[in-house]
Amino acid sequence: MTIDYSKYADGLVPAIVQDDRTGKVLMLGFMNEEALQKTIDSGKVTFYSRTKRRLWTKGEESGNFLTLKSITPDCDNDTLLVKAMPAGPVCHTGADTCFNETNKSIDFIYLLEEVIAGRQQNPVEGSYVSGLFKKGMNGIAQKVGEEAVELVIESKDNEDDKFLGEAADLLFHYLILLRAKNHSLKEVTDVLEKRHVK
Repeated sequence: MTIDYSKYADGLVPAIVQDDRTGKVLMLGFMNEEALQKTIDSGKVTFYSRTKRRLWTKGEESGNFLTLKSITPDCDNDTLLVKAMPAGPVCHTGADTCFNETNKSIDFIYLLEEVIAGRQQNPVEGSYVSGLFKKGMNGIAQKVGEEAVELVIESKDNEDDKFLGEAADLLFHYLILLRAKNHSLKEVTDVLEKRHVK
């Protein structure tokens, strides 16, 4: 990757950070060659701070690091698109993004995926999710099948609350099944996006 740092007088290029899962724009920072290399080497997004006049790794004080997923230069090689996974709020105000942009419904789904992963990796006594993982793939798959049938049954009636409740149950157990198969909802939406293009 060849970046044109000479385009700007200060030798810094803009780096737009985007959430790798949701596509949400998180923040804008600036990188010099050293910051870019440290980002690549460490796997944590690092900028050159114009106020501190030094390299600055996002999260070095708060612990809310940005874990690098990919870096893509624009067509002129003078701006970077950095895709990352945030470990917490990105903005110093405590907001998810520096633009105060939220999409709570989608964010909650990804949060739920993280909770499910946590229950799998670190089982909790009495946790429904941990208990389901303990039953193995057959138990998880059977539960998804049961929830799907219950949703179909409720769809034939006109009770919205029951229908939505069963839809939520199916989605929840579907997320557990994805995790058990070592996949994520983003991988599923990637497949849908590819199909949509066709």
